[in-house]
Amino acid sequence: GLLGRHNWFFYSLFFPGLIVCGTLCVCLVIVLWGIRLLLQRKKKLVSTSKNGKNQMVIAFFHPYCNAGGGGERVLWCALRALQKKYPEAVYVVYTGDVNVSGQQILEGAFRRFNIRLIHPVQFVFLRKRYLVEDSLYPYFTLLGQSLGSIFLGWEALMQCVPDVYIDSMGYAFTLPLFKYIGGCQVGSYVHYPTISTDMLSVVKNQNIGFNNAAFITRNPFLSKVKLIYYYVFAFIYGLVGSCSDVVMVNSSWTLNHILSLWKVGNCTNIVYPPCDVQTFLDIPLHEKKVTPGHLLVSVGQFRPEKNHPLQIRAFAKLLNKKMVESSPSLKLVLIGGCRNKDDELRVNQLRRLSEDLGVQEYVEFKINIPFDELKNYLSEATIGLHTMWNEHFGIGVVECMAAGTIILAHNSGGPKLDIVVPHEGDITGFLAESEEDYAETIAHILSMSAEKRLQIRKSARASVSRFSDQEFEVTFLSSVEKLFK
Repeated sequence: GLLGRHNWFFYSLFFPGLIVCGTLCVCLVIVLWGIRLLLQRKKKLVSTSKNGKNQMVIAFFHPYCNAGGGGERVLWCALRALQKKYPEAVYVVYTGDVNVSGQQILEGAFRRFNIRLIHPVQFVFLRKRYLVEDSLYPYFTLLGQSLGSIFLGWEALMQCVPDVYIDSMGYAFTLPLFKYIGGCQVGSYVHYPTISTDMLSVVKNQNIGFNNAAFITRNPFLSKVKLIYYYVFAFIYGLVGSCSDVVMVNSSWTLNHILSLWKVGNCTNIVYPPCDVQTFLDIPLHEKKVTPGHLLVSVGQFRPEKNHPLQIRAFAKLLNKKMVESSPSLKLVLIGGCRNKDDELRVNQLRRLSEDLGVQEYVEFKINIPFDELKNYLSEATIGLHTMWNEHFGIGVVECMAAGTIILAHNSGGPKLDIVVPHEGDITGFLAESEEDYAETIAHILSMSAEKRLQIRKSARASVSRFSDQEFEVTFLSSVEKLFK
């Protein structure tokens, strides 16, 4: 009776539906294949150089290449290394920095990182970068940015089809596009997994984080939905990531996450990011007593996850409790880059916080300062501060150690696993978690004898040579070798 009719009704819709879906899929595949052939044809016309030989085109996808953070340092060092080894190739950077010229970008790289490229680089300017801005997606940010990156990648691919494509900013969703439609060899350098197993556990245990809103935490149903969304997203992220022919990660922490998500262990290597250790080595290790008192310095972009408020709160706690005996004058200097209006707003909030805590005369902000000035501050500083939870690597931490400040970093991620680790049995710095921890450890460091501090400085400096530019060039080139076979 009724059940039979229901079943019949279901099947009468099911098979035509299946046929329609199948046909659409086949059409899509044919269209994409057609586009791929057209792109290959277009590429053949472009890539024959003056002397008739085919020139290899190597492209980096780096929409924010003018930002001046650690990720950009990786980009310029990678380009420099490849240009030394493959001088004949054509180098392209896809960037969304439309308000500056290619020349200005290269000058910025020299000013901020001290890196000059020997051969020219072509910049392909992308107009759709707003599609990957997190401010565009108040909800479903991960999904929004990832889909946005596919459109941005499409714009890039339509302007230039490379032979080798390297995503150096973590837009994994562009990888299948360049691999299957562009027909490129693809590699990726992962600074930070877009989604991490830590994020899953934050939602699972219903904690509030800077990406987990309070109204979701309070509602068990919404928490479940968010968890399912995260798991589905993690699965898709694993699929697109596994398209990579070569995967490079910047630390043990990132390695563990990428192995569990992408599952391409046979082509995944740790390539520590290049830190300009060399330029800091000429800073003398002995404490210069130009000014009495101590300088505490933190280096890092003004992004929410860097958790600058923790530094100011811990510093205020230290001053209010008079933890430091016969306290000589203390000063906290926050050095960092601002990428946009949001970051500038954040700096203003930090200024307000230091006023609310009554420490504004001891806290200074230095925004987008040139490298020499940064170096100057590091040479004066007694302590280098870092407060980000699960920082994937931490170039700022390495720079502080090379410059001879005593590092106090967050007890998690890269600093804990890779950087602030004993060197030949001697300690190289300190780790902390809570406000209390930070305040007490700063007091402890300041109460040490200068000799004891010098010893830590020496060990720290000796331990960071493994993060040098030279070391990066060797490991990077050997990792990407198979893209050029």
